[in-house]
Amino acid sequence: MRVINSACELARRRGEKLIVLWYLCGELNCPFEALFRPVQEIRIINIRSLRDPRKLFYQLTAAQRFGNEDIVSNRTDGVLNETFFRSLKNRVYLFTWEHFYPSADYHLYIPVDALKERIRAFTEQFGSRCVGVHIRRTDNAVSMGKSTTEQFVLEMNRELSEHPESRFFLATDDRSEEAFLRKTFPGKIISNETRTLERSSIAGIQDALLDLYCLSATDKLIGSYWSSFTDIAADMRGIEKVIAGDSGET
Repeated sequence: MRVINSACELARRRGEKLIVLWYLCGELNCPFEALFRPVQEIRIINIRSLRDPRKLFYQLTAAQRFGNEDIVSNRTDGVLNETFFRSLKNRVYLFTWEHFYPSADYHLYIPVDALKERIRAFTEQFGSRCVGVHIRRTDNAVSMGKSTTEQFVLEMNRELSEHPESRFFLATDDRSEEAFLRKTFPGKIISNETRTLERSSIAGIQDALLDLYCLSATDKLIGSYWSSFTDIAADMRGIEKVIAGDSGET
């Protein structure tokens, strides 16, 4: 989502039309239209292979091609530097997972009606104050080393000491963490208990998007270190963010 936002800004600055090749792979095996309503500003093309003829066409006919390392090495203070921007020709092909124009505007992304209804059903349980908790585990060693379970418990207890009425919406890829927090904070945890964790399935990605939108609807977020999921959830509505185990970041 951040990459598309960045590319939209780049296209706007250049007065060009943006075409997005949405790659369905093991990490994101879900078509764009199974998540979001159609977007008028850009063209989305779902591809299932890096050898897809449409991808090869855009790649081979581009006047310039840039990869992830090019974006990183030509980014200053989070944006493409002016020299690099001015060097871009017409019909540029970018392959990157980096964001290069910070944006808090997520108006492009409106969940499909079925997902929107599911999100509403959870947010109606939030009560007068709800704090999001995003615990990243399984495949993020950096996050696990910094944002330990003990740090999350510390931040959640701190929240309850200041706002005893608070409830917590929990999004995590570790069911044992959820079981522990439910036992530690009885009656305080809201979560999608029937979620699918496999990213290779449409249901798994839809459940992840549900978690993202529910986190963004909370009053405050206790998140994981080095996690774009945490960052986007906070950025979507500009809510307060505390990183477990890294008290200097807000």
